[in-house]
Amino acid sequence: MTGKSVMKDAASKFDADLTDLGQDEWLAQLEDVAEEYGYFENLGPDHMAAFIDEGTKLLVTFETVNTAHKLNHDEEPIGFTFVREEGWSHLAILATKNSWFRDRYVYGYFDRLVDDGFFEDFDSVLFYGAGMGGYAAAAYSVAAPGAQVLALRPFATLDPRVTEWDDRFRKMRRTSFTDRYGYAPDMIDAVDRATIVYDPRQQLDAMHAAMFTKSNVTKLRVPNLGDTIERDLAGMHLLAPMIVAAMDGKLTAAAFARLYRKRQSHLPYLRALLHITENRARPDLTRRVCEFVLRERQRPLFRRKLEELDALAAPVGE
Repeated sequence: MTGKSVMKDAASKFDADLTDLGQDEWLAQLEDVAEEYGYFENLGPDHMAAFIDEGTKLLVTFETVNTAHKLNHDEEPIGFTFVREEGWSHLAILATKNSWFRDRYVYGYFDRLVDDGFFEDFDSVLFYGAGMGGYAAAAYSVAAPGAQVLALRPFATLDPRVTEWDDRFRKMRRTSFTDRYGYAPDMIDAVDRATIVYDPRQQLDAMHAAMFTKSNVTKLRVPNLGDTIERDLAGMHLLAPMIVAAMDGKLTAAAFARLYRKRQSHLPYLRALLHITENRARPDLTRRVCEFVLRERQRPLFRRKLEELDALAAPVGE
């Protein structure tokens, strides 16, 4: 199952077209693609693994079928881009529902990978995920000591005895987070570096991030991105370079700060910032945001808001 073919460091000729398909067709096509370039395996009724056998670097991702099928670029697992452009191998762990990857079939699969020495075949291994997938990326990274982890908005656990303050996922409280691969912060002890990306202004997310505080953890704060961190970083064209840097253990706080300057030209971020300043009744900051945007481009929303501020500031009678 996990035998490796000749690996390549150069960009791959890997090709997959998963666009414009219904979900059943998409899954069937994904299985065909994975079988051609590696293998595909169902992990019980709710999860599956698709492995693309290419290079000496391995990207392990966790996401739902719905996200990969409907929201990702080219309607494909997020790692396919890196197979194609970086020549990496890719192991996609997909869930058909919001299971948080808490499933005995998934545990058993990673147990087999460890027993087979699968991760030892690679020079570098990166576990990646966002939200629910961020939790899983951290939790299952214990299977590959020395790996890298990049987790966007990860959760430490949904065990109500530990995180009773987080009431967002009540249906998951019946699910055990105390058995195999359970408490994510404990599972990253043996990784080389775990990078946790979160919005410090989202109180509950920040509390989860605090639970990952360890000597081998780098925390990257992205204020005002809320619960759409992955989407916004991708929209700023920052997610791919972050993943590449993380694979090589080079996603430092300084490196991210240089990358993150691009947010200053990302209109969705600037619109969100505008709304935040308005909601906080800070016309001085609203003006600064509008003037900043209008120096570079003429955007009707920002021009209109600035005109409204000018009208309010004008003396009565003018």
